[in-house]
Amino acid sequence: MRFGLAIPQYGFSLPTGTIAFDDAARWAIRAEELGFDSVWISDHLFYSFSRYGGDPTPIAALEPLSTLAGIAARTDRVRLGALVLCAAFRHPAVVAKAATTIDAIAGGRMELGLGAGWLAEEFGAFGYRFGEVGDRFRGLEEALRIIGGLIDGEGPRTIAGATWSVEGAPLSPRPIQDRLPVWVGGKGGPRLLRLAARAATGWNVVWRLAPDRYAAQLDDVVAACESEGRDPATFRRTVGLYAIVGDSEAAATALFERARAEFPDDAMRDETWATWAADTLSGSPQQAIDRIGAFADLGVEEVIVSPWTLPFAVRAPEIVEVLAGRVLPAFR
Repeated sequence: MRFGLAIPQYGFSLPTGTIAFDDAARWAIRAEELGFDSVWISDHLFYSFSRYGGDPTPIAALEPLSTLAGIAARTDRVRLGALVLCAAFRHPAVVAKAATTIDAIAGGRMELGLGAGWLAEEFGAFGYRFGEVGDRFRGLEEALRIIGGLIDGEGPRTIAGATWSVEGAPLSPRPIQDRLPVWVGGKGGPRLLRLAARAATGWNVVWRLAPDRYAAQLDDVVAACESEGRDPATFRRTVGLYAIVGDSEAAATALFERARAEFPDDAMRDETWATWAADTLSGSPQQAIDRIGAFADLGVEEVIVSPWTLPFAVRAPEIVEVLAGRVLPAFR
């Protein structure tokens, strides 16, 4: 089992209420020091609490590809990932070029994730068409086809689509890695899993998921691979989980109560410790170890932790320290 850390990227990510590149870089370096295997950031032109029924005012966000390029130059070992890029925001050929360049800066440590996007406000604010889910999914399919064709191909590629196309496009220089990992991010479902089986290294799902619910999706994973003529053993899988872990369950519960009180617009008022712990990585170190072990038994190769009740936030650094000191060693 490998472990990743979702590092600060947004205006809400740190207690200061501000974000800068040095904040993200500092936590990437700290994750490397603590023994994490990877660090991850996501992709929003701005964030919004509107999804929680809260204030829709845009919240500051770091651009992921340029941030990962800077982190690549400041770290030595951790893998660097996007979880996930919105396929609508950049031409896929540009994404392939950027990922290849970051891979070179990092000496072969880049991982690329793509998804369809969901925050309608940022699409409109920056002039992108949000459209229907099917429209965005079709763009994601075409983006994966182009990126995969460029990264894996030996020469110029011509690929025509309704949303994205390339004609005689080369990718030179090549990535450092023989196969730069490309992930599809999403909740699952037959269409998304078939796309991942056809065009990606594997599938990632975040941030609240219990092992039993994940196990129920594995038949769909096998079916998707078989429909695409792929050996399911080659289909890699990772899971991202919110994590509230303390030296004891009582300490974790206290952290949860603090996080619930700080959550925007009292949107967690109906959440309890029991409902929260049921589908996150939360509790004592041993409870966290047991939960990770259950996912490992289901074939998950990496758990990416977001150590708060909001994504890509580190508002209680002691959670990261407990994970590194008392949970990760159990799997080394």
